[in-house]
Amino acid sequence: MEDTYVIQGGKPLQGTVELSGAKNVALKVLIAALLFDSTVVLHNIPRIADIDELIHLIQFLGAGVTFEKNTVTIDPTTLRSNKIDLLHASKIRASFLLFAPLLYKFHRAIIPNPGGCRLGARSIDRVIDGLKGLGVRVIYDSTTGYYDSKLDKKPSGEYSFPKPSHTGTELMIMMSVFAEGTIRLSNVALEPEIDDLIALLNEGGAQIERRGNDIKVTGVESLEQKKPFTISSDRIEAITYAVAGIATCGDVTISHIADHYIQSFVETIKNAGAGVERKAEGVWRFYYKPMSAMKIETAPYPGFLTDWQPFMAILMTQAEGKSIIHERIFENRFSYVEELRKLGAHIEYIEYPVEDPSEHYHFNYNPSKSYQQTIEISGPQNMHGGVVNVSDLRAGATLAIAALIADKESYVKGVSHIDRGYENFIEKVRGLGGDIREI
Repeated sequence: MEDTYVIQGGKPLQGTVELSGAKNVALKVLIAALLFDSTVVLHNIPRIADIDELIHLIQFLGAGVTFEKNTVTIDPTTLRSNKIDLLHASKIRASFLLFAPLLYKFHRAIIPNPGGCRLGARSIDRVIDGLKGLGVRVIYDSTTGYYDSKLDKKPSGEYSFPKPSHTGTELMIMMSVFAEGTIRLSNVALEPEIDDLIALLNEGGAQIERRGNDIKVTGVESLEQKKPFTISSDRIEAITYAVAGIATCGDVTISHIADHYIQSFVETIKNAGAGVERKAEGVWRFYYKPMSAMKIETAPYPGFLTDWQPFMAILMTQAEGKSIIHERIFENRFSYVEELRKLGAHIEYIEYPVEDPSEHYHFNYNPSKSYQQTIEISGPQNMHGGVVNVSDLRAGATLAIAALIADKESYVKGVSHIDRGYENFIEKVRGLGGDIREI
């Protein structure tokens, strides 16, 4: 039985976890490095499958890349191709951001629809509209699945996102760096990972100013790195181990993570009664205390992160009463529900009245389609062992935590999804006393 974790549950996780670099920063700065006219050195890059795939793609395009320990060195000056093949794009969604460096290097980029976790209708149209707003010509060929884009002159103009887009904001920032004059972007995403991207580019000579929901980019002629850049820690990994500690009736300390990265999570579980202690700057302790029912609604930053909600479902199985999760960002984020039921979780889909769904939801809402966006979880529940199947990255980590809670042995199948976003997952869980192995 390949690609499977065998987990013996029922043991409290205790100890300290040193967080890895943020996946959602690492992917973007690796691509942004291709905008530079110099070698770029990046520290704290996690060794995960998605990074390996992106590095392979960048090498395929001709750039020089080395990856030693957690440091990546990129030489963008040897790029030789402006077309991304379907296989690479299917493996990693971040490939879409390559529009920016390829358009600047070759004035033309040929990129297929991206891959990654299929969580629903992430609107590529908004990103394409943004590119067009800056003067990029884009044609989509539905027979091949490729976007053929051309940049005839330096970008100019302005763009306002109809709804904030994390990836869209990052792409538009990169597309604006070498603009003609000043480009203004409004209603941009506020996620803190975007600040890392801005910092990398500004250290290299870019002129990017963020003021709340607005970003002003004044074009420069070139970028050159003066010193290595270190990315921030992963706030999704932080919550993964925090939940694992609390849900297993354990006591886990995580470091180092900026307070504002996890503020909405901390406030939510404090209100529910869970044990939380800020031990020092960037160091947090999470431990079990009896919890009451919770209600969360996912939202863009500074709201409750959609990537955290599967882990909250685990906490809710251990809380007293009926808890609710309402998902606003994606329309296919509950793939873990049926699998948790196999381990004894009591979860039901419920109706959640929304006055204006098209405005309320951040995906492309179709009024003729039926959606299941809200679940109710009854607790506390005694979870039992079983066999579960992983369908995406965060669902995989969620099911692994559920197995760590459950009585006796469980099998978690399809764990290569977990490798996409977690560095040394097995080793870190074992370091906390968890009984886990891969077969």
